[in-house]
Amino acid sequence: MGTDRSRQGAQSRGEVTAGERKFQFYGRRKGHSLRRHHLQLMETLLPRLRFDPAGFRPDTFQACYLEIGFGGGEHLAHQASLHPDIRFVGAEPFINGVAKLLALIEEKGLQNVRVFDNDVRPLFAALPDASFSRIYLLYPDPWPKVRHHKRRFVSQENLAQIHRLLGPEGQFVFASDITDYADWALDHVRQHGGFTMPDGDDSVPPADWLETRYEEKAKAAGRRSRYLIFPKKTKREM
Repeated sequence: MGTDRSRQGAQSRGEVTAGERKFQFYGRRKGHSLRRHHLQLMETLLPRLRFDPAGFRPDTFQACYLEIGFGGGEHLAHQASLHPDIRFVGAEPFINGVAKLLALIEEKGLQNVRVFDNDVRPLFAALPDASFSRIYLLYPDPWPKVRHHKRRFVSQENLAQIHRLLGPEGQFVFASDITDYADWALDHVRQHGGFTMPDGDDSVPPADWLETRYEEKAKAAGRRSRYLIFPKKTKREM
């Protein structure tokens, strides 16, 4: 019990625990000071909603979706409100983004969201195969400099985990407004071989999509978003 409390305390402070140090994290963990109400939500609501992989039983839900790096939580909260029978797990190490999602959860009265407030990579190994029907990776950091490309989340190592965690007919959903990163994702998923490659117009978002504030800014700046959906191949297709 003491170990669990220490780990949760470290997570709430944006720290990395000893078992997670092998994963080098390059992004920000905290931005500007949180508003008073956001601080209260981090202290009161987050402990109730913090995702515990040890107690996770995917078969007790109609379906489970994971969003990796949910930013301000707009998309996650929107999807959770549309699909109240689905369990949503959001992973985000940026404290300010976690606080924004908690505010949306409170505002919308969502009961089907759990939050992992840390880097998702150490979480992967703690989850059983076929945990999720859908995994979202939306507008991840593109790390545009060539020497930083190795920091991009789409890698063979992470794709292997995403593939393992998706159940039959599961989908990996990727979106980016950076053409180079979208092409990078296509190339890496093709190399992996475990997903069906998308066809058709990738500038058209899924029907239940919510255009977030980030997407609005990207559009205003002249950047075109690309939406790539990769269904997991069946054993027969592999």
